[in-house]
Amino acid sequence: MHTDDDERLTPLRGQAREWAADIEPHIAELDRDPGTVARLIHLPLLSRLATLGIPPEYGAPPLTVGGQRYRLRTALEKAVFFEEGARADLGLLFSVPGPDMSGTLVDTLGDRAQRDWFYSRLLERPTWTCFAMTEAGRGSDAARMSTTLTRAPDGGSLVLTGAKRYVGNAVRAGVAVAFARFAPGPLGIRAVLVDTASPGFSAEPVPTLGLRCLQLGAITLDAVEVPEDQLLGRHLPAVRQGMWGWLRTFNTWRTVIAAMGVGAAAAAHAYALRERPAATGADREHWDALARRIEGVRALTYRAARAVDDDPADGELASAAKLTAARLADDLCRAALRRLGPAARLEHPRLDKMARDAQGLELMEGTANVQRLAVFGALVRGGGARRR
Repeated sequence: MHTDDDERLTPLRGQAREWAADIEPHIAELDRDPGTVARLIHLPLLSRLATLGIPPEYGAPPLTVGGQRYRLRTALEKAVFFEEGARADLGLLFSVPGPDMSGTLVDTLGDRAQRDWFYSRLLERPTWTCFAMTEAGRGSDAARMSTTLTRAPDGGSLVLTGAKRYVGNAVRAGVAVAFARFAPGPLGIRAVLVDTASPGFSAEPVPTLGLRCLQLGAITLDAVEVPEDQLLGRHLPAVRQGMWGWLRTFNTWRTVIAAMGVGAAAAAHAYALRERPAATGADREHWDALARRIEGVRALTYRAARAVDDDPADGELASAAKLTAARLADDLCRAALRRLGPAARLEHPRLDKMARDAQGLELMEGTANVQRLAVFGALVRGGGARRR
């Protein structure tokens, strides 16, 4: 990290680490019952995250630590905070109320009235949001998206019809951002704000092996009526109404996912050495090398976050960081399990949970192949040469 960044963000890192420690006694319960998240909302890590990230003009108080003020409005601040949270539980910080990815998209595409509606809901009471893009059998491939957005016969509203799957917090959410095809062609995918209490909107949990507290869900959209003024980007040029917005959202949150991977890897590394300290010689060298690898991926992640903060369209480093960190977390969890022996998953349920959760990083904000294509595209366009 840059020296200035290091000094400014050190108090944030320390506060996040202190709050994450409060979660430790509840980790097993979070894995058994996703509803535990709601019962822990009084803990500072969760209660403050519910409003951090809301723009200052809406009156949400900043986090003040060590004379520094933080709002988690930058990719770099998010990366530091989420890395520390992931040391305690990889999925927890994506399981709490708050703006999350939906807020980033609303900031990017929303007009003033839409932002007012969205953030007023979040300030009124702890409110979960969800980002409904992925579809069964199609992933987030915009060209194959089957959910449709059409005009109602009376012309006064829009009608949302289709289904989404593997949507985090879908069952809990009070507000959803849903993507659908509104017109033919690459510019035809649009996003709308949806009140999940609307008739025709329903969600049910999807059982998962890992990241259980995130409670991935399947959403059914049965002719959900959406006011036309909830169509995001309607005041923007056509080229900025859909994909333009979600690519910038993904660039920001890919650095957050990468930071979570770094945190999960560091937690697995520490757990393995705490349970079985490294001997001298080759064993110590091996685990020292793994520690250096974690530091290297952390440096890449923070560099990517700074790049996105400078230009939200600059996403090649974010893709590289997400790809590398997801593999890092999986590798470190596997290494820790091997270190603790054939019965490690049974004898160390906490490490077993870490390993199951780490598998989920591959699917969050784009799989490895998606990230490779993004990096390759940047190299073809000359992005890699520019960075060198």
